[in-house]
Order: sequence, then structure tokens, then C-alpha cells
Amino acid sequence: MPKIQAPTVAQHRELRRQQLMDAAMELALSSGADSISVASVAAKAGLARSSIYEYFASSADLVADLVIEELDYFTHRLADAIGDQTDPILRIELWMTESLHYVADGRHMLIKSLNTISTPLDRREEIALGHRRMMAPLLDALNKVGVSNVQIAASLLSSIADAATIRIESGNDAELETRSAVTFALAGIRALASNA
Repeated sequence: MPKIQAPTVAQHRELRRQQLMDAAMELALSSGADSISVASVAAKAGLARSSIYEYFASSADLVADLVIEELDYFTHRLADAIGDQTDPILRIELWMTESLHYVADGRHMLIKSLNTISTPLDRREEIALGHRRMMAPLLDALNKVGVSNVQIAASLLSSIADAATIRIESGNDAELETRSAVTFALAGIRALASNA
């Protein structure tokens, strides 16, 4: 029996699983999600190829775990940025600003890359749930502002963020793009709320 590298078998298994996740994330960040395969992840982690199947059903299953982990990371990052702010307009401003900071620091390229890979059908609802958790503070703030159609408002905010993302990725000043996008977004939300 191989020697475990943690106090308990459960901790050893979690250590190994995280080692594989870290290797897959490094591959995705350096070479794109297409580079994630059972063989490449095992080689990067320094483990036998067969050991991956003890933790993941396939490379697509591993990618699904990476997407979920990154959504959780982003959700916590947004929650930290909003903090205990109660004013809904300020909550929207903080949510939008942190979303664009996530773009500016390049971390969003991981999720962008991972989204090019098909995930197993049985994992898609789990990913959708992670996305809903990420969006919840924004949707709650939009409800509290009093816009008549929260889904339309959220879609418009998403379009503004997408446009700013393209401009940031093209090399434009990230802080200027963020301020401009957030200013534009908040003016639109205020207008929608006053017309409700």
C-alpha cells in the first residue's frame, strides 16, 4: 500500500485531488483549456495517469470541477468587495467594479478558456447553480433599486461589462474603462428605476 502524505486517508485524498486541480489550472492558464487531458494533468502533477480516475471520471469532469471552483472563487471575491454595504446602488457599483477588476487582473481568462470545453451533462446544473450564486447579489440589488424588469437590467449590465472587457483585453487603461462602464451602468439603472 502506498504511503499517504497526510494525517488521514481522507486528507491524503483531498491533497491528491487538489494537486491534480492545481496541475490542470496551471495547464489551462499557460496553454488553454484544450491542453487539459488525463495524460497532461497526470504528467504535470507527477502522478500516474491511472490515479486521475480515482478522483475524476474524465478530463471533462476535471474541467467541470475547475469551472465550479473558479465560480466559487469569483463569488467570494464579489462578496468581499460588496462587504456589508446595504445601499443597492452602491452594491451594484461594487459588484460591477470588482467584476471588471477580475478582468483586468487576467484571472477571467481561466474561466473564458474553460468555457470552451464541453462539460458532462450531469455537471451542468452544478455549474449553473454556481453562476446563479455569483449573480445573486446583483439581482438582489436590482430588485431593491426598484427596476421593473430585473432580468432585462441584469442583461444590460452584462452587455456593458462585456464591452468594457473587450476594451480592457485590447489594452485600454483598465481603471478608465472600469470607471466609464460603471458610471454608464449606474446612470442606466437609475433611469430604469425612475421609470418603473
